Amino acid sequence: MSLFVFVFVTSVLALVALPIFQHVAFNVLPLSIQETKAIIHETSSAPPPHGPSSNKGNTIPSSLPTQPNSASPVGCIDYNPSTRTITVSCNSARLTDIDNKLHDNSVLAKQSPTGTWFLSANLLIARGAVFHIDHTDSKWLKINTKVIGSSLAKTSAYYIDIHGSMRIDSVKITSWDPTTNYYAITNGSRTGIGQFIFGAPRPGIIVEKDATGPTNIINSEIAYLGYEGGKHLGASGFAYSGGDGSILRNDNIHHVYFAFYSIGVGHMIIENNIIRNSGHYGLDPHTGTHDMIVRNNTIYDNNGSGIICSLDCYNILIENNKVHDNAENGIDFSRNMTSSIARNNIVYNEPSGVFVSQSHNNQVYNNTISTSRVGINVNSGSSNNKIFTNTISHSISNAILVASGASGNTFSSNKIVGSTPQGLKIEQDPTSKNNIFSDNQIIRSSAGTTVGPGAASSQGPHANQILSHHNSSNK
Repeated sequence: MSLFVFVFVTSVLALVALPIFQHVAFNVLPLSIQETKAIIHETSSAPPPHGPSSNKGNTIPSSLPTQPNSASPVGCIDYNPSTRTITVSCNSARLTDIDNKLHDNSVLAKQSPTGTWFLSANLLIARGAVFHIDHTDSKWLKINTKVIGSSLAKTSAYYIDIHGSMRIDSVKITSWDPTTNYYAITNGSRTGIGQFIFGAPRPGIIVEKDATGPTNIINSEIAYLGYEGGKHLGASGFAYSGGDGSILRNDNIHHVYFAFYSIGVGHMIIENNIIRNSGHYGLDPHTGTHDMIVRNNTIYDNNGSGIICSLDCYNILIENNKVHDNAENGIDFSRNMTSSIARNNIVYNEPSGVFVSQSHNNQVYNNTISTSRVGINVNSGSSNNKIFTNTISHSISNAILVASGASGNTFSSNKIVGSTPQGLKIEQDPTSKNNIFSDNQIIRSSAGTTVGPGAASSQGPHANQILSHHNSSNK
C-alpha cells in the first residue's frame, strides 16, 4: 500500500486465539447452511495468489508490538512525528486516551464537547491491542484528507490500520477536507477489463491479515472513504484481509469506493446494513472469502454490482437482501464461487438480477427478480448450479439466459411472468449443453393470453425438446 508509510513483517506471524463469536457452519451438497455458535475454523496462512496486498510500499514502523506493552492507556500509545503515525498497543484504549497522551491538536483535535474528532495522522492498532470508537467519548471521527508534511501528500492518505482488534459502535467515521469544510470528494473509475482512471486519495479503514481479533462495526455510519488507486487493498476504503468473525450490523455505509472488500476472511456476518452510492462495488467478498452470511441488507445505487463474490469464494449465504438500481448486476457469483446460496432476495432494475459466471455447485432459489434486462444469467462455463422456485417478472431481454459453455445446470419450478415475448424468453446458446429445464411456469401478464413453451424459448433443437417436455405455460 504505497499510501501508507510502513513496512510489515509478515513471514512468521501467527494468529492468537480469537474470542468465540456467532459463526457459520456449512454443509454442502446438498447445500444447506446452518448458523451455529462455534469456534472459528482454522484458515490457511498462505496469501491469496492474485489479490491486492496492503503491504505494498509501507514504510512505518518496521516492527510491530506483538502484545500490549502496558496496561496504561497513556504508556501504550506512541507517536512517530516523522511518519505521522499513532501506534496503540493497549489492552483497551479510546480517542480520549490518545488526546491525553499527545495534547497536540495538529495530530488529533477534539472539535466539540459531544465528541467530534479531527485526525491528521495514521492510526495503527498493534497486534493484541483493542481500540474502541464509541459513544462513550465519540460521535464523529473525521479523517483529514490532506496529508501534512509529506512529499507524497498528493498521492497518499491517512489510514486506520488494524493489526489488533477494533470495536466501533454508534459513531460516524468519514474523510474530511479542511479546504472545503466538507467530505473529501474523489474522481476516478475502472472498467471490468482492468483499466483504471486514478482518483484523488482519500483515507480508509484496513483490517490486516495478521489481525488478532475481530473488527466489529455496529449502529454506525461509514462514508466518503477510499478511491480508485488500482489493485491494492488500501484504496478500496473499507477492507478486511483478516479479522475472522467480524460483524457489520445496522450500519449506513455510503460513498465509500468499495462499500466492503475482503480477501481470505471467514465467518463474518454482514446484516441489516444500508449499502449505497459506492464508487465501484457495493459488497465485494473477494479472493478466498468463505463462510460468510450476507443478509437483510438494502443495497442500491452503487456504481458496480450490488453484491459480488469473486475469485474462489465459498460457503457464502446471501439471503433476504433488497438489491436494486445498481450500475452492474444485482448479485454476482463470479470466478469459481462455489458451494454458496442466494435465496429469498428481492432484486430489481438491474442489468442481470442474478449473474453466475465461471462458478459451480451453487443454489439460487426463492428470489424475486423483476424489471431487469436479464432475470437470471448463467454463463462462462458455470456448471452444476441449481436454479429453482424463483419468480422472474417483466425482464427486458431474457427471463433466463444460459450461454458461453454453461453446462449441467438445472432450472426448475421457476415462475416467469411478462407482458412481452422477450420478458418470457428462456434462451440457451449452442455452446451450452446438458442443462435441464423442468416445470418452469410461463405466464403472460396481459389478459387471457397463453404462451406455449416454444414461443418462450430460443434454444437449439435439443433444448427446445427439453422445454417442450417439461415446462408448462398458464394464463
